[in-house]
Amino acid sequence: MIPFSILDLSSIIEGGDAAKSFRNTLDLARHGERWGYQRFWLAEHHGMPGIASAATAVLIGHVAGGTSTIRVGAGGIMLPNHSPLVIAEQFGTLESLFPGRIDLGLGRAPGSDQLTARALRRNLGSDADQFPQDVVELMDYFAATHRQAVQAVPGAGLNVPLWILGSSLFGAQLAAALGLPYAFASHFAPAQMMEAIAVYRSTFRPSAQLEKPYVMLGFNVFAADTEEEAQFLATSMQQAFVSLRNGHPDRLPLPVDGYMNRIGPQERTLLDQVLSCAAIGSGDTVKRKLEEFIEQTGADELMITSQIFDHSARLRSYEITADLREALG
Repeated sequence: MIPFSILDLSSIIEGGDAAKSFRNTLDLARHGERWGYQRFWLAEHHGMPGIASAATAVLIGHVAGGTSTIRVGAGGIMLPNHSPLVIAEQFGTLESLFPGRIDLGLGRAPGSDQLTARALRRNLGSDADQFPQDVVELMDYFAATHRQAVQAVPGAGLNVPLWILGSSLFGAQLAAALGLPYAFASHFAPAQMMEAIAVYRSTFRPSAQLEKPYVMLGFNVFAADTEEEAQFLATSMQQAFVSLRNGHPDRLPLPVDGYMNRIGPQERTLLDQVLSCAAIGSGDTVKRKLEEFIEQTGADELMITSQIFDHSARLRSYEITADLREALG
């Protein structure tokens, strides 16, 4: 049975604030744990009015401390924003507090606009170009026997599981070369998904962490008790995505009726692309879409994301999805 996991952006809704987002995040994690989700990931974003997970390691600690068994991690930490040693210490601390439950996904994008990225960078060089070297350095900090003069305390010897995140062939090639599991951001950038999966699987080299390729794919789900309700709920994410791509990120808006009929062809094409890796509807529709996606990709795991304005409706969407996983067998 394929594992399902949760990606939570800790969305800040219209009329809400970060404190409310964090309460909802923990509540979702606790429900997800009971419903059998494999892991609960949070993503590093900065300067985004609608995303509260900027201090990702802090929020991971909050969620891990409020749950018992579900794995909690970063999907991901944007490594060019940080010193690898600092990340080793942060996640070494988390692993020491919650042994066997912490994941560390790594990305090379800034998770922000360029102005914010400049404010975040530890130097003014192109740190993204150093991403492969930074990943190797971070791996060494976690190793029992390390090559560097500096030691990560805590961190050394803890072997926190690392993942490479990506939305292009670069991440696939790096994950394969290092023998790490690969998480593709198909939930918002699906264009190169199939090519990236093929590159990763065909060039994978086994490592101490992983013997064979392991692919996790992002997938949007908006599930409800009726088709009409699901379509309505999905409009919050649709509005937010269009605003983001138009350079005006904002809080997650209220859903609206007939949104797709109000937008132009350019916005519709944009949404058609991102929603190619999505299921919107009642249980039967979502089950069919999940089956088709799993058959198409051969995914080893799905990372489900559901940007829904109403928290109770979001919980219901994840509950329906968990039930469907059992039905998928």
